[in-house]
Amino acid sequence: MPLSTDALAFFSHPDADIDFSALQAELFPRHLAVIMDGNGRWAKARGLSRSEGHKAGIRGLQELVEASVKLNIPYLTVYAFSTENWSRPQIEVNTLMKLFAKEIEKQMPLLTKNQVKLNFIGDIESLPKAVQQSFEQGLEQTKDHKQITLSLAVNYGSRQEIVRAAQRLIQAYASKDLLLENLDEEAFANELFTKGLPDIDLLIRTSGEYRLSNFLLWQIAYAEFYITDVLWPDFSRYDLVRAILSYQKRERRFGSIGA
Repeated sequence: MPLSTDALAFFSHPDADIDFSALQAELFPRHLAVIMDGNGRWAKARGLSRSEGHKAGIRGLQELVEASVKLNIPYLTVYAFSTENWSRPQIEVNTLMKLFAKEIEKQMPLLTKNQVKLNFIGDIESLPKAVQQSFEQGLEQTKDHKQITLSLAVNYGSRQEIVRAAQRLIQAYASKDLLLENLDEEAFANELFTKGLPDIDLLIRTSGEYRLSNFLLWQIAYAEFYITDVLWPDFSRYDLVRAILSYQKRERRFGSIGA
């Protein structure tokens, strides 16, 4: 199935060295996850503050969301702020919190135009009240959107998520709300922040780093990885297509023998 006329127009660029006819719509990832890395290095290379790098990273996220919509990718999850990021300089953390609080409402026209349903994963209750209120408003304003579910991982750590799930299951067992024989992978997954979302098909990490950084350790069990040296603010719609083309050339065997 070829891309729609609207999608081809969105990706049209005279210098794009991509064979769009090679894209196979039936082989697009259903759930795409992205570790958005390199904002600080992008800013440093330009003599800017790290805060300016994070602002540029928001523009990169806008492009990613729009491109994912054009490609009919129904689930997109991005790593915005990890539990470990609190150890960064306070001025940088404060800037990120202010951006989180302001950008949801600022981006609402884009989210509405593209029918983006917001979702948040992580320990949201430990965030500043202004951020929590902004997230709650975003959830309410986009709850009926149908085109794509955008999950922002904020104050998220996968190890902490897994421990939290185990604690909740132990409590359910202790209160006799859970029988031991009913504890399976599905029951465990239902206690994760990503309850209701499919597992990750393609994980992209920018800036050339080869590590997971405590991101979606359970959910990426059979994900394909794509690593690029491109720093996040420079990651374009064309970089996304290159990642998907690479993904579509892979044989996903899920532990079995190939064809």
